Parts: sequence; C-alpha cells; structure tokens
Amino acid sequence: MTITSNAGNEAQASGRLVVLRHGQTVWSESGQHTGRTNIPLTEVGRQQARDAGERLRAAFPKGFEESCIFSSPLLRARQTAELAGFSGNQTLDSIMEWDYGRAEGRTRQELSRQFGSTWDVWRDGPQSLPAELEGDWIAQMPSGEQVPVHNGPGESLEEAAERTQQAIAMVMPLLQSGQDVLFVAHAHILRILTSQWLGVEPQFARLLRLDTAHYCVLSQYKGDRVIEHWNA
Repeated sequence: MTITSNAGNEAQASGRLVVLRHGQTVWSESGQHTGRTNIPLTEVGRQQARDAGERLRAAFPKGFEESCIFSSPLLRARQTAELAGFSGNQTLDSIMEWDYGRAEGRTRQELSRQFGSTWDVWRDGPQSLPAELEGDWIAQMPSGEQVPVHNGPGESLEEAAERTQQAIAMVMPLLQSGQDVLFVAHAHILRILTSQWLGVEPQFARLLRLDTAHYCVLSQYKGDRVIEHWNA
C-alpha cells in the first residue's frame, strides 16, 4: 500500500493524531486475549517495530516532538516505540489495552467451547463471563520466561471508550497548535479510540482491522474528524 502524506504542509491548521499498534507477540499470533499481561515482542515483532519506524519517518519527515510522543506503559508497546526510534516517550495509562478480565490469556474459541455458545468480546464484553474464571496464574513463554496473568472482572467497552476520550482530550491542545502526535499502543484500544475520534458508537471499532506494527492517521478535514490513512 502506497501512502502519501502532506504531514509537512505548512498551511495545515491542525496536527494529526498518528496511532501505531505494537509488533507481534506470541499471543497476538495464537489469538489469546492480551490486555494487561506484560508479554514481550517476538523477534518478528521487534523487526516489525523497526520497519514501522522507517515507514513513519518516510511519511512524516519532520518527525514528532518528544513532548508529542506517548506509549502505553505495557512492555510490548514500550518496546515497539523504542525499536521504531521513538525512545524517551511519555507513558499514558489511558491508552493501555482493553482490560479483558476473565478472558485474559484465553482465546475466543476456547471460551466458546467451554461455555457451549459463541462468546464475542465486542458483543458480550468480559464481564459477561462467569466469575469462576477470575484468578491468577503463570503463563510460560516459548523462551521459558514465566509471565504472571491476572483474570479480574475486566472493563466494559464503554469504560474503555471513556478512557480513550480522556487521551484525546489530553492531546487536543497539541493538535490544535499544529503539532503531530504519536500514540504507540494496542489493537483494540486504538480501534476504540478511533471510534471516539469520529464521534460514533464504540462498537464501530470492531469493523476496523489493525495489524501488528501498522499505523493510522487521524486528522480533521473541513471541520470534521476523519480517518486520513488506515493500517499503513
């Protein structure tokens, strides 16, 4: 996909909000819900992050001011930001991944088989799952690393959307001053954030595909908030 950006256009009145998903993890490949579990990037994910940095520098040759770069505090997002060349970024709790609660570390297929009906995070939400799934356990990575997993009640889609509204509000002064802002975070929360940027219901986010280490550009056009580029 060829991306043409006029990010350096001096006549631009408002900055762009650029959102970058982290690179591949073991669980992004297996389909296990990865909310707050702190798992690292795979080697493939690390290279994806470097490649994403090159694409972003080509599309935004003027780069991003340090004060305009934010990442989720979770390891996979911080690693992606650093490998993409955006070290020294500020962490922002409001762009942490959706808290999947009782679904954390489990696949949709596993949950559906266990309970005899199709479970969908967008339709049903984490809190629809039985409370007996709550607890703490240890996941072993292929490297042998052991990672703690917590299954709590989780958060609703609406609660996650409210967090993203806070993130947008926080950077609006930067955007209004003409600065481009970069968020490095996670697939679901960035899709939800996009729905809130557009002013539509958060369920719309399920229709937006966002691949590992791909970025999107949100901007304003003739007074409307729009998607300028997607999944680049």
